[in-house]
Amino acid sequence: MATETVHHTALTLVDHLPALQILVPFIAAPLIVLIGSRRLAWPIAFASSAVSFIIAAVLLSSVLDGSVISYHMGGWAPPVGIEYRVDAANAFVLLLVSAISTVVLPYARTSIGKEVSARHHTLFYTAYLLCFSGLMGVAITGDAFNVFVFLEISSLSTYVLIAQGSERDKRALTASYDYLIMGTIGATFFVIGIGFLYMATGTLNMADLADRIADQGDSRTIRAAFAFIVVGIGLKVAMYPVHRWLPNAYCFAPSAITAFLAATATKVAVYVLLRFVFSVFQPAFLFEVNTLEFIILPFALIAMFACSFVAVFQSDFKMMLAFSSVAQIGYILLGIAFLNETGVTAAIIHLFNHGITKAALFMAVGAYVFSAGGSFYDTMRGLGRRMPLTSAAVVISGLSLIGVPGTAGFISKWVLVQGALEKGWWPVAILIVASSLLAVIYVWRVIEVLYLQKTPDDCEVREVPISMLVPMWILALACIWFGLNTDMTMSAAQAAAQGLLSGSAGMMGQ
Repeated sequence: MATETVHHTALTLVDHLPALQILVPFIAAPLIVLIGSRRLAWPIAFASSAVSFIIAAVLLSSVLDGSVISYHMGGWAPPVGIEYRVDAANAFVLLLVSAISTVVLPYARTSIGKEVSARHHTLFYTAYLLCFSGLMGVAITGDAFNVFVFLEISSLSTYVLIAQGSERDKRALTASYDYLIMGTIGATFFVIGIGFLYMATGTLNMADLADRIADQGDSRTIRAAFAFIVVGIGLKVAMYPVHRWLPNAYCFAPSAITAFLAATATKVAVYVLLRFVFSVFQPAFLFEVNTLEFIILPFALIAMFACSFVAVFQSDFKMMLAFSSVAQIGYILLGIAFLNETGVTAAIIHLFNHGITKAALFMAVGAYVFSAGGSFYDTMRGLGRRMPLTSAAVVISGLSLIGVPGTAGFISKWVLVQGALEKGWWPVAILIVASSLLAVIYVWRVIEVLYLQKTPDDCEVREVPISMLVPMWILALACIWFGLNTDMTMSAAQAAAQGLLSGSAGMMGQ
C-alpha cells in the first residue's frame, strides 16, 4: 500500500526539494540574460542542471518504496492549491531528463561553437534552461492545467532552439515552423480536453480528477476530454501517423539540442500519456481499453515497421536516427497498450533505455558534423579509422538500439516480449523481434560506411575534442552498464508501473 508524505509547513531545505527541482533552472534562465556574459552563461546553466539532477536522484530514492511526496505550493492544500506530486513514475522521468541535460551541456559548450554564432550563446543557454525546466515541470506537477503551462514553456523554447540551427542550414527555420504549427495544434487539443474535464468535474488536481471521473465514466463530456487529450499528447509524442514534425526537427536542430530532445521531449510526453491513461481516467472505462487496443496498438505496430523501413533507405545518419526514434516510440506505446504490469514496465524502462541510447547516437552524429562537416553517409566514409573513439561509441549505442543481449536496449525489448506473451499475443511478440531485425539493417549500414568504405585521399578529419567525447562515452557506457546491471532501472520501472496500475487493479484482473 502506497504511503503519502505531505508537506504542509515545510521548514527545511530538503522539504522544498520538489519546488527547487523546477525553480533552480527556471530562475537561472533569466539570470543568464540579465548578466549577459557569454563566459558565465555555460557555468550557470551547467550548475543549475547538475543541482536538478542531484535533487531528482534524492527524490527517486525517497519514493522507490511506493511512497508519494505531495508538496503544496504556497501552503495551499489541493485541490484548491497547486500540488507537486512525486511518485516512482515521475521521479524516474525527472532523473532521466536531468541526467541527460547535465551530460549534454559539456558537449554543447564545444559543439555549438561551430553551429551557433557566439552572439547567440546566451540566448541558447537561456532557451535551453527554459526547455529543461518546462519538461521537468510537466513531469512533477499534480495539476492538469499546469501540465499544459509547462508543456508550452518547453515547446516555445524548443522552437527557438531548433531555429538556431538555421545558421548551418536554413531548413531549420522550416522545421521549427512545422513543429510550431503541429505543437500548437497538439496543445490546443490538449487544453480543450482539460477544459472538458473541468466542465465535468470542477477540479484540475489530477488526484481529485481521478476520484470524480470514477463516478461518471459514462459521461460524454469525459469521453470527449479523453479523446482530445489523447490526440493532443499523441502529437507531442510523435505517435504514428502524426509524427511528421519530428524527423526534420531532429535533423536540422543544433546537434546538442537534437541529443537532448531525442532523449527527453517525447519521453516526457509519453509520461503525460501514462499519467492520464492510468492515473486520471484509469482503464476501467471500456472506451479507454478500446482506444488502446484498437487504435494505439495498431499504430504502434505500424510505426515499428514503417519508420524502420524508411530509416533503412536514408542517406543521412541524422535523418535515419530521427525515423528510428518514431519506430522506438512505437515500442513504448505498444507496452502501454498491453494494459498489464509487465507491458507498462517495459514501456517505462524502454523510455529510459532508448533515451540514453539515442542521446549517445545523436552526440556521435554531432561529432561527425563538427569534424567532417556533415552527417551524410558520403561524408562519413572510412571515418571509423579517422575518428575511432566516436565510431566505437556509435557501434556500442547501435547495438543497444538493435537490442543485442548485454545492452540496455535488449532489456526493454525482452520485457516487452514477456508482456506480449502474458497477454497471449504471441504474434505481437514475433513482430517485436522481427522489427528489431530491421534495426540490424540500418545500424549495419552505418557501420559499413564507417569501417568498410575507403576514406577520400584528401580527407583531413580528426577526432573531436575530449569535451565532446566524454559525454558521448558516458552515455555509450551507460548502454552497457544498464544492460548488465538492471537493478536500478527495473526496480524503478516496476515501482512506477505498480503505482500507475494500482488505481485500476480491478480492470487488470479481468
